[in-house]
Amino acid sequence: MNDLKLSNESKAFLENLRLYLFSCGKNSDEIEEVVEELKVHLLEAEKNGKPIDKIIGKSPKEYMEMVSKEMSIDFRSWIQYICLIIFGSFSFTIFSDLLEGNLSYSVLEIVGYIIIGTIFITLIFAGFKYISTTNQSSKIQGIKLFIIMSLPLFLFIGLIYLNQTIHTPIIHFGNTASVIIGVITTFFIIGMSIWSKTWIFIISLVLLIVPKYVLSFTPLKHETQLIISTLITFAGFSIYLWVLNKIANK
Repeated sequence: MNDLKLSNESKAFLENLRLYLFSCGKNSDEIEEVVEELKVHLLEAEKNGKPIDKIIGKSPKEYMEMVSKEMSIDFRSWIQYICLIIFGSFSFTIFSDLLEGNLSYSVLEIVGYIIIGTIFITLIFAGFKYISTTNQSSKIQGIKLFIIMSLPLFLFIGLIYLNQTIHTPIIHFGNTASVIIGVITTFFIIGMSIWSKTWIFIISLVLLIVPKYVLSFTPLKHETQLIISTLITFAGFSIYLWVLNKIANK
């Protein structure tokens, strides 16, 4: 069924439904089946001159909630997404730290990364769920996602300063162990990129490492370098998301 034949209102609702069900932890294949089935009903209704309300009712949010309740949660996929995000965040940190030599992490850092990763996952899914049920412009949605993406970055900055204040046991990795971890992490990033069919992980890695590496040759203090590199990375992510949004609109 050609999606272009649908009205903009119907297409927007289908995209919001897909996003809502994904944020509720539903199976991706089942989501596509539900969306395709509803697409047929919406197209048939529009051919007969009926408004979208005749199919989904007056409240799109209530319709989404009703569909979600009829579908089971895909715990296996949720666990996969959570592991990918947490290990992915560790991967970027590992690459960045390898530039400074052998790896070493305090217990506070390890626990902090896990907590921040968990917070980020919770915010992302909650943000997707909220955006999909509110009829707002792409600009407003982009601003809210921007805020959601900002919080973990500020938490990471806070963790850096907290780690300098509170001293906890440090786990040191030798040269061989650091190289092995770096190789495994490289394959992990490549595997994630192939699996997701996107360049976002490679681009994210470049944005995280290159600014920090370039600034390491400047006379700036280490703390200042961290802050500037974080801001550059944040700006790079914002530009990348803006470009993706422009491409999607076209």
